This record gives sequence, C-alpha cells and structure tokens, in this order.
Amino acid sequence: MALDVEMLTVGPIAENAFLVRPEGGDKLVVVDPGEEPERLLAAIEATGAEVDAILLTHTHFDHVGAVAPLARATGAPVYVPVLEKAVLADIMSFVPFEGFGPYESWDAEETVAGGETLELAGLALDVIFTPGHSPGHVTYSVRGEDAIFSGDVLFQGSVGRVDLPGGDWPTLAGSIATLLDSHADTTVVHPGHMGITTLGAERATNPFLQATAP
Repeated sequence: MALDVEMLTVGPIAENAFLVRPEGGDKLVVVDPGEEPERLLAAIEATGAEVDAILLTHTHFDHVGAVAPLARATGAPVYVPVLEKAVLADIMSFVPFEGFGPYESWDAEETVAGGETLELAGLALDVIFTPGHSPGHVTYSVRGEDAIFSGDVLFQGSVGRVDLPGGDWPTLAGSIATLLDSHADTTVVHPGHMGITTLGAERATNPFLQATAP
C-alpha cells in the first residue's frame, strides 16, 4: 500500500497539518489541524475523500486552532491525548502568549494514551506515548509504512522545546529514543514544524541526538 500524505503549513507559527490516506483512498485522517480551517477544508474537498478522524499529537494552541471548525464541518471525531483532553476543552486558558487566537474549544470524542492501534481510513495507526514537549504527547505510526507523525517531538535538525508547562528534556530524550529503537532508520518523520526528514538522518546529524547518544 502506498501512502498519500499532503502537508499544509498553516498559521503564524508555521505549523504542519497533514491529510493522510492510502493512495486513492476514499477516506482520510487529518493530523494536527493548527489554523486556517478554510484552507484545510478546501484541500480536503480537493481530495474527494471523507474525513474519518481528526488526530492530535498534543494540544498546544498552534496545533489545534482549526479543530472545532473542521470537526463541525466534517462530523469527524477528534482524538486527543487523554492527559490533555481538558486543554482542548478550554483552549484559551492554556494559550501562554498574547496575540494568538481566539481559538474555539472542543470536547474531544475520543482519547488516546499510547499503546492503542487505531483502524481509520484504511490505515492501522499505532499510538506511541512520547511525552516531554507536552505531558500527554503522542506519535502516530502508520503500521507497515515506515511513516510517523511526530508532532513536536523531533524536527529536522532540532527537537521540541521543553520550556512550556509540562515540558522536560530528559523525558523528551527518552521519547525520541523510543522512536529510534522501535522504527527503522528509513522511517519518514512528518513533524509539527519544519521539513520532512527520516529517523536515520536525524540519528546521524541532529545535534540534540548526538548529545544523548550512548
């Protein structure tokens, strides 16, 4: 099965939202719809596919700004890390910087904690608990496809910041190690910011990973 991934970089913090489906599939999942709901809905409509679910890696404001409009427009259930469900339900209380928003809260229909396998849009998505950037952060791994949607855990040449509430560098380093240990170096990393990369490229060149290598 070939994977069809469309990345749309949205909002003032250049967050990556993803439309994911099997190639030619009539259903898709949306990962981390951060902002610009009209643009995301237009891209969804252009695929001709139905939204099966909206998946969140975590609930920082730059990743969830379009959740409510998309959920309302598509009727798709929202999956949120269980530890952060309350954040999405009262999002403006958790925006740490002035000048962003207002964003609309959403009471997520489904929660994930890590360890689940979601069967959505013709895909098997393994949910991996990867805290450190945020307390409940998860990564979605497409089974059999060498592809992960890692939110703000790992970036091209960088890693997620740990200076926001609930952030912790040793925890994040452990989460990154979990991904490296459980996936091939050829695994494509679809991150929450910056460009697409692979685990192997980051293992070889990412200065933050070099610092934690045994």
